[in-house]
Amino acid sequence: MRVILHDSMRQLLRGKIHRATVTATEPDYVGSIVIDQDLLERADIWPGEKVLVSDVDNAARFETYAVPGKRGSGVISVNGAAAHLVGTGDKVIIMAFELTDKPIPSKVVLVDQGNRFLRNL
Repeated sequence: MRVILHDSMRQLLRGKIHRATVTATEPDYVGSIVIDQDLLERADIWPGEKVLVSDVDNAARFETYAVPGKRGSGVISVNGAAAHLVGTGDKVIIMAFELTDKPIPSKVVLVDQGNRFLRNL
Protein backbone atom coordinates (compact mmCIF):
# COMPACT_ATOMS: atom_id res chain seq x y z
CA MET A 1 0.00 0.00 0.00
CA ARG A 2 1.32 3.42 -0.93
CA VAL A 3 0.29 6.45 1.09
CA ILE A 4 0.22 9.80 -0.64
CA LEU A 5 0.50 12.84 1.60
CA HIS A 6 -1.03 16.08 0.42
CA ASP A 7 0.50 19.49 0.99
CA SER A 8 -2.46 20.41 3.19
CA MET A 9 -1.78 17.70 5.78
CA ARG A 10 -0.83 19.03 9.21
CA GLN A 11 0.16 17.49 12.54
CA LEU A 12 -2.29 18.69 15.16
CA LEU A 13 -2.43 18.05 18.88
CA ARG A 14 -4.98 15.31 19.53
CA GLY A 15 -4.35 14.39 23.16
CA LYS A 16 -2.37 15.85 26.04
CA ILE A 17 -1.78 15.03 29.70
CA HIS A 18 -0.71 18.31 31.27
CA ARG A 19 1.76 18.52 34.17
CA ALA A 20 1.76 14.88 35.21
CA THR A 21 4.24 13.91 37.92
CA VAL A 22 6.88 11.29 37.09
CA THR A 23 6.42 8.48 39.62
CA ALA A 24 9.33 6.27 38.52
CA THR A 25 12.30 6.05 36.16
CA GLU A 26 13.54 2.67 34.94
CA PRO A 27 16.67 3.03 32.75
CA ASP A 28 17.12 -0.73 32.37
CA TYR A 29 13.63 -1.21 30.95
CA VAL A 30 13.40 -1.68 27.17
CA GLY A 31 11.90 1.78 26.59
CA SER A 32 8.58 3.62 26.67
CA ILE A 33 6.50 5.58 29.14
CA VAL A 34 4.00 3.73 31.32
CA ILE A 35 0.85 5.80 31.84
CA ASP A 36 -2.19 5.09 34.02
CA GLN A 37 -4.83 3.52 31.73
CA ASP A 38 -7.46 6.06 32.91
CA LEU A 39 -5.29 8.96 31.72
CA LEU A 40 -4.56 7.29 28.37
CA GLU A 41 -8.27 6.92 27.71
CA ARG A 42 -9.16 10.46 28.81
CA ALA A 43 -6.45 11.92 26.54
CA ASP A 44 -7.28 9.53 23.66
CA ILE A 45 -3.76 8.10 23.56
CA TRP A 46 -3.49 4.49 22.42
CA PRO A 47 -1.14 1.84 23.79
CA GLY A 48 1.90 1.76 21.52
CA GLU A 49 1.26 5.26 20.17
CA LYS A 50 4.20 7.63 19.73
CA VAL A 51 4.15 10.49 22.23
CA LEU A 52 6.24 13.60 22.74
CA VAL A 53 7.21 14.17 26.36
CA SER A 54 8.37 17.55 27.65
CA ASP A 55 9.89 17.89 31.13
CA VAL A 56 8.66 21.15 32.68
CA ASP A 57 11.45 21.14 35.27
CA ASN A 58 14.51 20.77 33.00
CA ALA A 59 13.23 21.41 29.44
CA ALA A 60 14.20 17.92 28.19
CA ARG A 61 12.05 16.69 25.30
CA PHE A 62 11.90 13.19 23.86
CA GLU A 63 9.71 10.86 21.86
CA THR A 64 8.73 7.39 23.01
CA TYR A 65 5.64 5.18 22.96
CA ALA A 66 2.83 4.79 25.49
CA VAL A 67 2.32 1.62 27.54
CA PRO A 68 -0.81 1.26 29.67
CA GLY A 69 -0.27 1.18 33.42
CA LYS A 70 -2.57 -0.04 36.15
CA ARG A 71 -5.90 1.77 36.03
CA GLY A 72 -6.22 4.33 38.84
CA SER A 73 -2.60 3.92 39.94
CA GLY A 74 -1.42 7.36 38.82
CA VAL A 75 1.71 5.76 37.35
CA ILE A 76 3.90 7.81 35.01
CA SER A 77 7.09 5.76 34.59
CA VAL A 78 9.73 6.90 32.11
CA ASN A 79 11.78 3.93 30.95
CA GLY A 80 14.87 3.11 28.92
CA ALA A 81 17.35 5.78 27.85
CA ALA A 82 14.78 8.56 28.38
CA ALA A 83 14.83 7.75 32.10
CA HIS A 84 18.15 9.63 32.21
CA LEU A 85 16.40 12.81 31.02
CA VAL A 86 13.85 13.10 33.84
CA GLY A 87 13.72 12.63 37.59
CA THR A 88 11.10 11.17 39.86
CA GLY A 89 8.85 14.04 40.88
CA ASP A 90 9.44 16.05 37.68
CA LYS A 91 6.40 17.52 35.98
CA VAL A 92 5.93 16.40 32.37
CA ILE A 93 3.59 17.17 29.50
CA ILE A 94 2.69 14.14 27.38
CA MET A 95 1.39 14.89 23.88
CA ALA A 96 0.02 12.85 20.98
CA PHE A 97 -0.49 14.28 17.51
CA GLU A 98 -2.58 13.38 14.48
CA LEU A 99 -1.76 13.93 10.82
CA THR A 100 -4.92 15.35 9.25
CA ASP A 101 -6.22 17.72 6.61
CA LYS A 102 -9.02 19.05 8.85
CA PRO A 103 -9.11 20.75 12.25
CA ILE A 104 -9.65 18.30 15.12
CA PRO A 105 -10.56 18.84 18.77
CA SER A 106 -7.81 18.24 21.32
CA LYS A 107 -8.43 16.27 24.51
CA VAL A 108 -6.33 18.06 27.11
CA VAL A 109 -6.31 16.46 30.55
CA LEU A 110 -5.19 18.28 33.68
CA VAL A 111 -4.09 16.11 36.62
CA ASP A 112 -3.34 16.69 40.31
CA GLN A 113 -0.12 15.89 42.22
CA GLY A 114 -1.07 12.18 42.33
CA ASN A 115 -1.81 12.09 38.58
CA ARG A 116 -5.55 11.84 39.15
CA PHE A 117 -7.86 13.51 36.64
CA LEU A 118 -8.92 17.03 37.65
CA ARG A 119 -10.59 18.39 34.53
CA ASN A 120 -10.32 18.84 30.80
CA LEU A 121 -8.73 22.09 29.63
